[in-house]
Amino acid sequence: MKLNQVKAVITGGVSGLGLATARHFVSNGGSVTLLDINDNAGQAVSEELGATYIRTDVTSESEVKQAVKQAHEGMGGINVAVSCAGVIGAGRVLGREGPMDLDFFSTVIQINLVGTFNVAKAAAALMEKNEPGEDGERGVIINTASVAAYEGQIGQAAYSASKGGVVGMTLPIARELARCGIRMVTIAPGIFWTPMVDNMPDAVQESLSASIPFPSRLGQPEEFATTAAHIVENVYLNGTTIRLDGATRLAPK
Repeated sequence: MKLNQVKAVITGGVSGLGLATARHFVSNGGSVTLLDINDNAGQAVSEELGATYIRTDVTSESEVKQAVKQAHEGMGGINVAVSCAGVIGAGRVLGREGPMDLDFFSTVIQINLVGTFNVAKAAAALMEKNEPGEDGERGVIINTASVAAYEGQIGQAAYSASKGGVVGMTLPIARELARCGIRMVTIAPGIFWTPMVDNMPDAVQESLSASIPFPSRLGQPEEFATTAAHIVENVYLNGTTIRLDGATRLAPK
């Protein structure tokens, strides 16, 4: 699929990795619809990109289904879905104030894992009706996991479980959707420059950068975006998770 053919719905689309991906698609002639819960940023980014913003809680099956349907109607179709909505969810299982609250663990799972699943199935239900393109392709779904899915740190039990779930469902869903000509690929970013990192002290930022073998710096959102674009264009990428991490491996803490 060529980037100028893209009609994408992007969750977490008004900041960070999602925004960078939206900008990349639009700058290459594609169309995007932004799903997020940040109304102020949503309006600003919508005006910048000439895109539609739809307030959407990804944990709500009905909201996601309606938003994807609205996006489909607004763009005249959907052939790409990118899930970037998520939360960090840091917390120890046995903290100083006692065991982790189950609601906290469940919330992280609901947003990061269930939210990703909600978007995938809603998008796939519409993509399967597309006219087939090259190799019979009808669409591509791109998920966001994390290297924490593989070597989660102390305090990342909930986060790692949620992202490990995203990695784990990638292959079986890709296998199932193969009959429809729909691909699924997941990106597992390492330590990326996001709004959260902006608020960290310089010493912490430097320490994080030094922990990455090469290039010894934090990942840029645009590097995530170009990876997503390559997945869209390379029809043979399917059912796999791509680590995008500068060869870093997370230490225990």
